[in-house]
Amino acid sequence: MSRFLSRSCPRWLLPRTLAPRAIRSYASTSTPEFDWQDPLGSKNLLTEEELAVSETAERYCQEQLLPRVLQAYRDENYDPLILREMGELGLLGATIEGYGCAGVSTVAGGLITRAVERVDSGYRSAMSVQSSLVMGPIADFGTAEQKERYLPQMVQGKLLGAFGLTEPNHGSDPGSMETTAREHPTKKGYYLLSGAKTWITNSPIADVLLVWAKLQATGKIRGFLVDRRDCPTGTLETPAIKNKNGLRASITGMIQLDDCPVPHENMFPEVEGLRGPFTCLNSARYGIALGTMGALEDCIEMARTYALERKQFKNNPIAKYQLVQKKLADAATDAAYGTLVAIQVGRLKDQGKATPEMISMIKRQNCDKALQNARVLQEIFGGNAVSDEYGIGRHVANLFVTQTYEGQSDIHSLILGRAITGLQAFV
Repeated sequence: MSRFLSRSCPRWLLPRTLAPRAIRSYASTSTPEFDWQDPLGSKNLLTEEELAVSETAERYCQEQLLPRVLQAYRDENYDPLILREMGELGLLGATIEGYGCAGVSTVAGGLITRAVERVDSGYRSAMSVQSSLVMGPIADFGTAEQKERYLPQMVQGKLLGAFGLTEPNHGSDPGSMETTAREHPTKKGYYLLSGAKTWITNSPIADVLLVWAKLQATGKIRGFLVDRRDCPTGTLETPAIKNKNGLRASITGMIQLDDCPVPHENMFPEVEGLRGPFTCLNSARYGIALGTMGALEDCIEMARTYALERKQFKNNPIAKYQLVQKKLADAATDAAYGTLVAIQVGRLKDQGKATPEMISMIKRQNCDKALQNARVLQEIFGGNAVSDEYGIGRHVANLFVTQTYEGQSDIHSLILGRAITGLQAFV
């Protein structure tokens, strides 16, 4: 626990001294009571450090992010200072060792995403891009110089990152990307990058953009760290994409490159092909799998509270009626199952035993179940669900996006189908 909490942070954000008491309660010999917020006792599987990480993240998110989210969603406005705040608590790049990062377990990292997504998927998306899709690949594939240059500032949220893979004409088919990198005709040791990426979280505010491009000389996909400070005027544009139906509390944009010069030392030295971006995406997909359970759990809590307070038919709370109880039971079951499988895969990932297909399975299943149940729970609110004051409609809109990005659910079905049958359905 000390490793995670050694980073400076306000005293009121430190975990309360409940961990030992909580651990004792789980070990109690008295008859246990059913906990509707943790139906299958997933907390019993967590270490003391993971419990501390989870509580630190939950407290920050509920006390600092939740009060901002409604207006941020209405205005489609993201405050970059949020990443600074997360950095102060050690929540960024938390699973990375060294460079000021916390070095916690994969499960602990997933618990952070669950806490953030319990407030809003857009906030989790901004954090996940910084942590899993930019810091992660720099830690995995970068040179020693690249790591020293970027990671210490990124872990503090002082440098912001974006991940450029998806293109206007190539979403689920990144192998057909059109963005290219060619050797500079006159400036030795430089590449010129040209092309466009779209639906890129953080791109309008990012200081460093990890762009995947095909080397013109070899046709191989390589990763380039495009440092905004070094880009001449007119070679890099990152316009925002506005008027979104979901993830409105995060900022999304494009990356437009027009012979943008990037030094050779900003290219990842060894990784090539789709192995690089897919490795990054697997880490982010794991975070989504546990993160969406946070969004679903918030929907359950909101629906339960509403159903207990809303009275109809002889002044009975609607929570008394069978259809409402079935909706809550289905959602709570799927959230509990989804949390358990995510913890299991996280443990296997840290042991080097997780396969990409496992990540596909839990990302697909948890995103699908979170969206399906959130839509059903929305019915409990009746016409009031239309009001954004209740929040559940925001989760529903966001969860549609989580089902779609970083591998749409149907694509993950094909990944699993290929693993099961040995036959490729993509072509």
